[in-house]
Amino acid sequence: LALAAALAPALTGCGDDAPPDTVAAASAGSVTVEDPWVRATTGTDDPTMTAAFMTIDNETDEDVVLESASSPVAGMVQLHEMAGSGDTMSMREVEDGIAVKAHGGQLLQPGGYHVMLMDLARDLAPGDEVDLTLHFSDGSSQEVTAPVKEYTEEEGHYHSPGTEEHSH
Repeated sequence: LALAAALAPALTGCGDDAPPDTVAAASAGSVTVEDPWVRATTGTDDPTMTAAFMTIDNETDEDVVLESASSPVAGMVQLHEMAGSGDTMSMREVEDGIAVKAHGGQLLQPGGYHVMLMDLARDLAPGDEVDLTLHFSDGSSQEVTAPVKEYTEEEGHYHSPGTEEHSH
């Protein structure tokens, strides 16, 4: 009891100076990343670039935007999307980021939104891991370690991506 009484002033001094309702609102939800993975570069036509895929969940009360990403394995990282015009699909940079609605999610997947890793420092083989930092419009960042998964370009699909449909 004496120990508890002695520690009480010290513990209250460690707290946030914000009013209690502000602290509760800030912790009401979070942005999380699930099932991240990166396409292997071994066996591809261009091993200097690849893409990262994942599901981003936003359990907060506000929309957020994935504004940028970075990785120590890439000289340049951009947010991209695949866009179609008729029978032609092309990849383009997403200038305004990737929106993630409040209490919703956004799937980054082959053929859709993705994080493009360019000017790679090394080849990426299945079983490797890639560190990514995702930067959001609310000022938060997420550190992600994504496994590298096999890709067979001539087959035109990804193996075991972990990017099944995701809904809320």
